[in-house]
Amino acid sequence: MNLNHLQYFRVLAKLEHYTQAAEQLSITQPSLSHAISTLEKELGTYLFEKQGRNVRLTKYGRFFLTYVENALDELELGEKKLRELTSQSNGSIDLGFIYTLGAQFVPTLVNDFLKYEAYQNIRFSFGQGNTKQIIQDLKNEKYDLALCSYVENEPDIEFIPITQQELVMIVPPHHPLAKKESIDLKEVSEYPFIFFNKESGIRKLIDALFDEINVQPTIICEVEEDTAVAGLVSVNYGVAIIPRISFLDQFNVKVLPITNPKHERYIYLASVRNKYVSPSVTAFKNFILSHSKTLTENNKK
Repeated sequence: MNLNHLQYFRVLAKLEHYTQAAEQLSITQPSLSHAISTLEKELGTYLFEKQGRNVRLTKYGRFFLTYVENALDELELGEKKLRELTSQSNGSIDLGFIYTLGAQFVPTLVNDFLKYEAYQNIRFSFGQGNTKQIIQDLKNEKYDLALCSYVENEPDIEFIPITQQELVMIVPPHHPLAKKESIDLKEVSEYPFIFFNKESGIRKLIDALFDEINVQPTIICEVEEDTAVAGLVSVNYGVAIIPRISFLDQFNVKVLPITNPKHERYIYLASVRNKYVSPSVTAFKNFILSHSKTLTENNKK
């Protein structure tokens, strides 16, 4: 069914005059007559009947008009919403990120982006999880962009490093190691550890640190989320390695910089390669990349 024919039908039903309807539609009267005739043949019934020099809807035309108006209204609303979603100034961005970025990093990043007048009407939808889950959701189009760890063997995903996180060791305040101001991981083999689970992007890096110094840590439990790690350490359940993030100040733990082995922990901006994204998503991606140096410096403070 021709969409233009439905639009012509709606206008003619409102004006009930071929000449006036044709003028409003900016088409010729014969073109309008042909369109209505074609629509009637397709539907197998007459939609209009003559009334003097005018026309009026038939019983079947009135019935059909209700559905046409609803359908065209929905299409127009969908077009409006789509333009808003894909607009650079009024669009929508679905952003996924790992738990460690939720307390400060992402809120600060989004707030700085929205300070620009051109972007103040852009809306965000957020989701958190571990890196493996986030990357899968990114590929399934749940997210437009993701902030996470690097994942190997993901050829369809572009990973761009945008900032660094320092890894630290946290211990309970009355733990024997709490007397120290920094830590060499060779000193910790006798203590029970709370580890991130194997779904977490940071787990591989922590495993590599212990492999480098030939230490086999004693893992008493594995968890997914950072606050759970800090909470368990604060009640003396074990010790842990965790990114230095702002919320650690809220827990009763001692934070120890790791002096050995040396390490680098990067946060990546992840996106699906060769995939169309809206202007608003592109603007936010470019904003992150242009501010990546500043993000790294701020994160080290």
